[in-house]
Amino acid sequence: MELYDEELGCEPYEAGIETLPQLEATALGPEEMIRRVRESVASILDEGKVPVMLGGEHSITLGLVQALLERYPGLSVLQLDAHADMREAYQDTPFNHACVARRISELCPIVQVGIRSLSSEEASFLEGERKAGRKAGTCIKTFTALDVLKGASPQKIASSLTDDVCITIDLDVFDPSIMPATGTPEPGGLGWYNVLDVVREAVSRKKVVGFDVVELCPLPGNIAPDFLAAKLVYKIMGYMNRGRRRQRLP
Repeated sequence: MELYDEELGCEPYEAGIETLPQLEATALGPEEMIRRVRESVASILDEGKVPVMLGGEHSITLGLVQALLERYPGLSVLQLDAHADMREAYQDTPFNHACVARRISELCPIVQVGIRSLSSEEASFLEGERKAGRKAGTCIKTFTALDVLKGASPQKIASSLTDDVCITIDLDVFDPSIMPATGTPEPGGLGWYNVLDVVREAVSRKKVVGFDVVELCPLPGNIAPDFLAAKLVYKIMGYMNRGRRRQRLP
């Protein structure tokens, strides 16, 4: 992958990227793994660095959000995902990847983008949240994939976020024609530039204090999705570095 970014006109790596060893998994269950993620992210924040987490399945995002909330109590989460992940519990645990957005919504506002698959339970829950509006200090806003493809603006999406933002990207937000390497691909997804437009606007308007990219499931013989995931991570780092230097968008 080229280190030069043609859009940004620079080599983002020059801002400094530290790659840490893989966090060892535990057989004690997802709740314990989330705790380990939270502690690891907290140590990164203690060093004054911006955490970037690569998964793995989506439940680990809860640990990232928990750690960030301790430093940024006004945090909101931008979730780019094909799935709502709003189940109360799944496979006998409330900490399954299918529940991660539900757990996050109990902690802080969450804005979902690209959703196009959910259960009847999740649909009922989200409809109830829409009718109730703000509830217990939290808020859920959902932009479906069709909303985006029909013209929901990145500006409108970004305006739904608070000043401090964590971005979580499940790679199945992309259409499977360009991202087949994920466990649960869904037709009708977003394209490369759809996702970049949303992320770019969020970074330019808000302070992104951490992000993750999850759910890559490499396919032997097809490396294009792996390159997409790597370039996406690098691209977001570039946007964040440019935002910190307060340069104008091209």
